[in-house]
Amino acid sequence: MRSVRVYHSTMSSSKPAYADYFGRIGEIPLYKKFIQNWREVEKFEARPDDLVIVTYPKSGTTWISEIVCMLYADGDVEKCKKDVIFNRVPYLECRNDQMMNVVQLFFFNLGVKQLKGMASPRIVKSHLPPELLPLSFWEKNCKIIYLARNAKDVAVSYYFFFLMVTANPDPGSFQDFVEKFMDGDVPYGSWYKHTKSWWEKRENPQVLFLFYEDMKEDIRKEVMKLIKFLGKETSDEIVDKIIKHTSFQEMKNNPSTNYETLPDEIMNHKVSPFMRKGIVGDWKNHFTVALNEKFDMHYEQQMKGSTLKFRTEA
Repeated sequence: MRSVRVYHSTMSSSKPAYADYFGRIGEIPLYKKFIQNWREVEKFEARPDDLVIVTYPKSGTTWISEIVCMLYADGDVEKCKKDVIFNRVPYLECRNDQMMNVVQLFFFNLGVKQLKGMASPRIVKSHLPPELLPLSFWEKNCKIIYLARNAKDVAVSYYFFFLMVTANPDPGSFQDFVEKFMDGDVPYGSWYKHTKSWWEKRENPQVLFLFYEDMKEDIRKEVMKLIKFLGKETSDEIVDKIIKHTSFQEMKNNPSTNYETLPDEIMNHKVSPFMRKGIVGDWKNHFTVALNEKFDMHYEQQMKGSTLKFRTEA
């Protein structure tokens, strides 16, 4: 294992206490602001041509969203660059009063409201488990893409996301946060339950289940899966454009995907960039030997009996 850097939160002590920042919908922890809007989310009216992109947080959501946007735009890069990703792919359950107060020009305040005003076909982002996804998506036979990423890299990425999003509570040290992650004491709850519950839906023809690690290994192969699932006819030339435009470096430098259009009051990119590394196996730089052993034991217990398997190295 490579050398490990120790990170500590630099957040102000005036931040709300971690435990006070979240509520629950059933067993699932969510931001209290999101829960205030839950009735609107629950009764959301899907359209038959809606496409839903679902991930556990920090699993490649922006990457898969931009690929799908490019497919819908027939590879037109400039068309996709005309607006930021969180306007093109609204976050269904999001409610962020801070966002509206600081930056009036962004719609990121209320996902349901934003989606209602969009023309079809809509691309919808969500981090909800299948049991909380609005029933209308299932009833209208909407297509759903689920992208899964290995738990260790998710935990690392989630920690840095907590540090750079100013509205988030103090996550404590990296080890503290990983303990919370293992216990499911983070927004959207247990990674284990989330990924397994969507894995159980993989035989449903509405659902395409993809792996982040497979996308990193052979992006063309995974894009072709998307094309087939969406029933599109796409030329090799367009596929080449999509692959180039959605490479990590391209997206990191693209203001419509890197979230750097948001001010520091929302996301402090000086603490950590939103698009940080985009690799498989970065967890090795952050997990100590002891923490890794503890995580592996817990992982084995939680995933016992499941056929869902992940790669944790490139």
